[in-house]
Amino acid sequence: LMLNYQINCKIDKVKFIDEYIRTAVDEGTAIVKVGWEYEEDERKVYTDIMEQQQVMGPDGQPAMQEVKTGQSESIETVVVTNQPVLDICHYDNLTIDPTCEGNLENAKFIVYSFETSFSELKKDGRYKNLDDINFESASVLAEPDHKISTDDSDFTFKDKARKKVIAREYWGYWDTEDTGEVQSFVATWVGSTVIRLELNPYPDKKLPFVLVQYLPRRHNIYGEPDAALIEDNQKIVGAVTRGIIDVIGRSANGQQGIRKDALDVTNARKFERGEDYKFNVNVDPKQAFHMETYPEIPRSALEVLNMQNNDAEALTGVKAFTQGISGQALGTTATGIRSALDATSKRELGILRRLSNGLNQIGRKIISMNAEFLEDEEIIRVTNNDFVAINRNDLGGKYDIKLNISTAEADEQKASELSFMLQTMGNTMPPEMSHMILADIAKLRKMPDLAKRIEEYQPQPDPGAQQEQQLRLQLLQAQVANEQAKGQENAVDVQLKTAKTQTEQAKARNMHSDSDNKDLNFVEQESGVSSARDQESAQDKHTKNMEAKEFDRLANLDNKAFDAINQPN
Repeated sequence: LMLNYQINCKIDKVKFIDEYIRTAVDEGTAIVKVGWEYEEDERKVYTDIMEQQQVMGPDGQPAMQEVKTGQSESIETVVVTNQPVLDICHYDNLTIDPTCEGNLENAKFIVYSFETSFSELKKDGRYKNLDDINFESASVLAEPDHKISTDDSDFTFKDKARKKVIAREYWGYWDTEDTGEVQSFVATWVGSTVIRLELNPYPDKKLPFVLVQYLPRRHNIYGEPDAALIEDNQKIVGAVTRGIIDVIGRSANGQQGIRKDALDVTNARKFERGEDYKFNVNVDPKQAFHMETYPEIPRSALEVLNMQNNDAEALTGVKAFTQGISGQALGTTATGIRSALDATSKRELGILRRLSNGLNQIGRKIISMNAEFLEDEEIIRVTNNDFVAINRNDLGGKYDIKLNISTAEADEQKASELSFMLQTMGNTMPPEMSHMILADIAKLRKMPDLAKRIEEYQPQPDPGAQQEQQLRLQLLQAQVANEQAKGQENAVDVQLKTAKTQTEQAKARNMHSDSDNKDLNFVEQESGVSSARDQESAQDKHTKNMEAKEFDRLANLDNKAFDAINQPN
């Protein structure tokens, strides 16, 4: 969120991207210096002076109240600018470590020259020894190795404050403490005067440059543009074109010649005035008059031009559309058209990936600087109404930066596919999914406001339809309640039937038991078991009676014996 805000609002994004892309296309290499701009200013602040004074209250009683008695004036320091700065460097003004083998991360030093003035150096606040600079000898005209960014290289200011001088910055590594470990530092000088020497102030401690190659070359720090691929083709096309122009230029096209004996003096004057004339009878007018025309261009010259153009298109993957933008320009079949567009799109996407990777590296450097240089809290405008507070301590984390890139052809293809999907599934698709697809189509068509309105759209329900839906819901609830009551009644019937079934089962068991007893008695009677059991029972009863009588007899004998013993003699 913070990075998007800075790129969109704090930096002139259109100018930066235009220069970034144009530099990569024209020169083959785009080098961006990522820095930080900080500026303070002083302003007057007026504060009201309040004193306690006794005044009469509404009830007529005296009361104490704060009353303004004046204003105090103070000077307050405010931050005017505190944001990242992106500068596109000219490759002639940089000297990069030649041992880095094409990878800027491996470079041990970079020397960067830039134009500045006494007022700019003093306003920056980081530079010292400015009075020791000889601005007369350190002019821009005295530095032929520096590529001047102005159109008029002879123009220069005369006054000391605005006169342009060339300053050089050395970003590199050095063992500053004799420990065997190098540290990143920066040194700046103008002429022979050192005006800055300090450790690298940026938190990542890396060289503050990002390099992007348009077309990379193996183990080479600088890329190459399209012109390097088609240099030979352009030379041949130029030579052939010049020959064609020379042939046409030598022709007196439109010039007319007249045979000397075709007209006499009087009729020759009429001919020149454009009047009717008479020619001599012994001269054929078709042979007497001759009109100069352009000579026919040799067919071999046109074939060479076509051959070179086709070769250049094959090398760069860019179609020239020499026959006009139509299907015939790319082929007669859909497969041929798709192949030509695919080749171009793949090449453009490959270039875009390298350019977007450079922007991602710039974003990571800016994020690291945000965590170090921003104020404690920055308020960011997210939309027209919402504001989000971003804490500086949250900016130091590792973030996965994603840059969305595409081409007009790719966006058109995606939008067409989504439109086809919406047409084929629109009747069966839920409204929420339709809104999602419509919002994506609006984004691809570069209509963000419409996409936002589609995403936030909430259809208002029809009161009649809403009431009908409520009544249907109540009807369904009543039907469900009725079915539930029927279900409970059926459950009671099931319980009653279950109880009846258990009673009948008990009766059946009782009847079975009676039948078994009767059958058992019948069997026992037929087999004599009953009579034997009766006899056995009678015998047991007789035996017990006899044992009881014997027990009584013995008890009586014992009693008589005891009595006999206890009687006195």
